[in-house]
Formats: sequence, structure tokens, C-alpha cells
Amino acid sequence: MLRLRPIHLDDLDQLMGLATLTGFGLTTLPRDAELLTDRILESQISFERMSKRPRGETYLFVLEDLASGKVIGTSGIVSKVGGFEPFYAYRVETSIHESEMLSVRKEIQLLQLVKEHNGPSEIGSLFLSPDYRGHNNGRLLSLGRFLFMAEHLQRFDPIVIAEMRGVIDDRGHSPFWDAIGKHFFEIDFPKADYLSMVNKKFIADLMPTHPIYVPLLPPEAQAVIGKVHQQTEPALKMLEDEGFRHTGEIDIFEGGPVVSCRLKEIRALRESRSAVIREVADELPGPEDYLICNTRKDFCLCKGAVDVSPEQTIRIGRGVAECLGVKIGDTVRFTAIRPTPAAESSEVVAADAHHEGGY
Repeated sequence: MLRLRPIHLDDLDQLMGLATLTGFGLTTLPRDAELLTDRILESQISFERMSKRPRGETYLFVLEDLASGKVIGTSGIVSKVGGFEPFYAYRVETSIHESEMLSVRKEIQLLQLVKEHNGPSEIGSLFLSPDYRGHNNGRLLSLGRFLFMAEHLQRFDPIVIAEMRGVIDDRGHSPFWDAIGKHFFEIDFPKADYLSMVNKKFIADLMPTHPIYVPLLPPEAQAVIGKVHQQTEPALKMLEDEGFRHTGEIDIFEGGPVVSCRLKEIRALRESRSAVIREVADELPGPEDYLICNTRKDFCLCKGAVDVSPEQTIRIGRGVAECLGVKIGDTVRFTAIRPTPAAESSEVVAADAHHEGGY
């Protein structure tokens, strides 16, 4: 059985192992033990603080195979982006140029740098080991965060965004970065991506603030504006199934899209409900088509079958009860793992680059 839970410092070694598998563009899972340690400690403080409103806390989760004890995936939430280090993006705008003398009317796309000091919540850091992809495991890893948010609505902004990973090849080459960022920073894309996790001050120091006219960019850079990495397409489709839509903004480094949804309109969160356990069965027939979490401070979540009575109490299997540490009379929260009718969505692989991995 797989269980989603908050990250612990004891997970560091296995987290470093996962980081070696991610490739380029997943900024929030760097191959840096010191930086990962800092992120784990920050997450532990966030879970313990029980904040009454979002202050930029980071919540990191791991997906654990209980049979082997292996950590096989990660996902995360930032309660609010911005603050002293603003959230940067390019907003894709259209400028109209017209000449009566030449009978010419042109709609020209341009990129306008925006920075947000008081921004929304952001999901990110999503990565699942290739050995465990399929069987709705990616959905457990990604959508499980929304049940945590449902239990703690006051901790998060009313809007949630994800930066989806843009087009980057296996060598870390980004045509969008080569067309813009490279000329101002004089470093390669992987280095810039890593530094953005350490300290964003270099962006404020060197990033051009004037509009950039898209037709002046090389064709290969124009072609990837707002596009996602091939491995990120399933994750984007899944978020769209949950209600996320393109914002018209893109990542400033590799041009991947930013998508957003109102917190209370996210399908998995909106359809989730709490119920008291009336029975724990040794075996519960039926598919594991629900995400189920406990409602305690020591949050954890797994997949399982749920039998709902007319009185709106539920019956769950013994394996689920043991995984969540719950018993008869306890309350759990659950939601369907897929929209109804089930969307024909592929399995999540590695989504949010940057903070879910621009997701």
C-alpha cells in the first residue's frame, strides 16, 4: 500500500536518490543535500505551526511504499507566493498596430514582466519514481494535497496556481531561455533554474523590465511559449480535469504555462466530504477509486474502497484503517480519485517544474 504523508528529515537520503532521476526543470527538487535539508526543516515547521492564514509556508509530502519503506515520490504546496522575494512571470499580451496609409493592421504578441508580492498559493515539487507510474499512483501523489487543503482552508489563498514545466531537452537546453534569459544572465538554463531556488535577487538585478516583442524572437523560441515538456502533458491534463485553466502567464526561464483555479472550485477538494467510520471490514470488495485521509494533525492519505451508507457513515477496509491510523468512530475525508464521468487522462509523471515544477 502507498501512503502520502508529510516529509521527515529521515527521508533526506531517499529524497536525494529521487532527485537524481528528475532531469532538468524540476527546480524544487535540486540535487543539493543542504538545500533539501533546509526545505525539509521549513516544511516541518509549517506543519507544526497550524497557521491561521497563509504566510508563505511550505508543505512538502512524500509518497511511501509501506511494504518496502521506500520513498517513491514527492509533492508540495506553498501557501502564498511573493513576499520579500516576488513571484515572477511573463504575461502574454497583444498589442495592436495599425496604419491607414498602408492599410495594415497587425496584432503583435508581447511579453510583459510581472512580479507578485502578495500572490496565490502554489502547488509544485511533483515527481513520481518511474517504477511506480500507473495504477492512479500519480493522482494519489498530486490530488492528495487538495484533501489536506480541504482540511485547512484558512491556511491557503483563495487562488491556487501551478507553474508547469516548459520545453527543455535532456541536456538542459531551453530554446526560450536561449532567446531571452541567456543574453541578460550569461549563465546556462540549469544554473539559472537552480539559483532561482536559492535566491531570486539576481532576477531583480538583471531581468529586463521592458516588453519583449514575440515576433523578434527566433522561431524555435516562439514555438515553445506556453507549451509544456512532453512528460508534463499528462499532469497538465489532470489539472485541467480538476478545473485549472491557463492564466495567460508563462515562466520567465523556459516559457512553460501558469495555470490556476479557485481553491474551493478544485474538483477533488469541492467533491470531498467528511464521514464517520461505522465499520472496518477485513476485506472490502470493489476498486480502490477513492482518496481517503485522516483528519488529525498527523495527516496521511491513501487509496481505497469506500462503502457509503444511507446515513452517510462509511465502511472501509482494514488495510486502509491501519495505513491511516483510524478506527470505528473516527472521521475521515474522502473524494473520488477521478472526475465523474472519469476523464480519459493519462498518468501523472513529473509535472510542476519550479514550485510543482512549473507545477
